[in-house]
Amino acid sequence: MVAADAPNPFVPEIYRVGRVRRELSDTATLECVPPAGSCPAAEAGQFNMLYVFGVGEVPVSMSGSPADQRVFVHTVRNVGAVSAALTRLRTGATIGLRGPFGTGWPIALAEGADIVIVAGGLGLAPLRPAIYQLLARRRSYGRVVILVGSRSPKDLLYRRELEQWRNRPDVQVDITVDHADTGWHGHVGVVPALIARAGFDPRETVALVCGPEVMMRFTANALLDAGVSPERIYLSMERNMKCAIGLCGHCQFGPAFLCKDGPVMRFDTMAGIFAIREI
Repeated sequence: MVAADAPNPFVPEIYRVGRVRRELSDTATLECVPPAGSCPAAEAGQFNMLYVFGVGEVPVSMSGSPADQRVFVHTVRNVGAVSAALTRLRTGATIGLRGPFGTGWPIALAEGADIVIVAGGLGLAPLRPAIYQLLARRRSYGRVVILVGSRSPKDLLYRRELEQWRNRPDVQVDITVDHADTGWHGHVGVVPALIARAGFDPRETVALVCGPEVMMRFTANALLDAGVSPERIYLSMERNMKCAIGLCGHCQFGPAFLCKDGPVMRFDTMAGIFAIREI
């Protein structure tokens, strides 16, 4: 039974847009300031529903530090009417926000293990809160490997942070692009190809993966080929969410409802369904 004073999950609260950072030509990061002074507690991997008045509502994973409850941070790419409106917002604008919803990355459960993070394109945004948590408690984990794929060098998210992580002696960061330009001297190819050259113990590894579904399919197979157990591979399945609480059915994925049972899901619980492209 829901408590009488519990907030209505269908009714957004009014948040103010604080700092806006332009990440790419079509991508922006918004700091959403809560009306009550602090945000509800959230886990890395969860999402909020962001509502632009007069336009509509979309689910967006959190991309800031879960330890910072002063703001919710969301990185948004212009791929539709609502996301386009979000990327055009300026400091001081107001939006509606519902959440947080869904499941998070298994950061606490993974203590003591090697961690392999594989991100494709905008998939780095939902993984960034997990990276913050891992680095904040770096000694609680074994090897930390971050593998990032992008369409081109100009499409790389969080370039400054990637360079900072890459310069740490206790983190392995490898980046690849599908299409290089004249200034790119790194790896060229798809991100699953980086797994074979990464240094980790597959028997002691927990893998966190987010990106386009085709990329996650090949990444999961590459991790399995490397010896990682399917129950130690986690994917973020963000698609077709509308109500965020499992009532409307838009997010149904086989027997699961991604807004409730996900977006972060263990690969062994969904492997049979994930292989069926029509679902």
